[in-house]
Amino acid sequence: MYMKLPYRLPTRMKQLFFALVFGAALLAPAGACSSRFPDEATGGGPPCLPPSYSVSPTSARPGEKVTVAAPAADCNPRYGGTARIAVGVTDARGNKVINATAPMTDSGEFTYTFTVPEEIAVGQATVTAMPHNIDWCDDTGRNNRAEGPVNFERASCAEPVKALTITP
Repeated sequence: MYMKLPYRLPTRMKQLFFALVFGAALLAPAGACSSRFPDEATGGGPPCLPPSYSVSPTSARPGEKVTVAAPAADCNPRYGGTARIAVGVTDARGNKVINATAPMTDSGEFTYTFTVPEEIAVGQATVTAMPHNIDWCDDTGRNNRAEGPVNFERASCAEPVKALTITP
């Protein structure tokens, strides 16, 4: 292998330069350039997406209680000890009638119960539940949103939605 340096060095210094550069590359730890996640070696595995949530009951009247919940993930989403879930309910007219956050575990487990508001429109409502203040579209479970306006358009992720039928 031949590499020409842009300036003249004595032959001995050239040999030393190449020995240092190529020796360091050969002696580098095998995992130094690995794409593994830090805790994957200890069984933690790579981070993952949030677990699927449920809405129960799926039909309710104003004044009744509805629970939105998710079990712990089978993987390690790594939300942290202060993680929160954002729960939203939009009625049949498109009005956001519930917009709340609740505690969530590091593994994505949560339970949030609300009373169906009296002013909700009868018909098909939608319930969303997403990790709060985290780029839920990213599978690292870390907040990596760019600084700037918060009204950006999501390009590649579908918002998770569950149906809730509101009856009179």
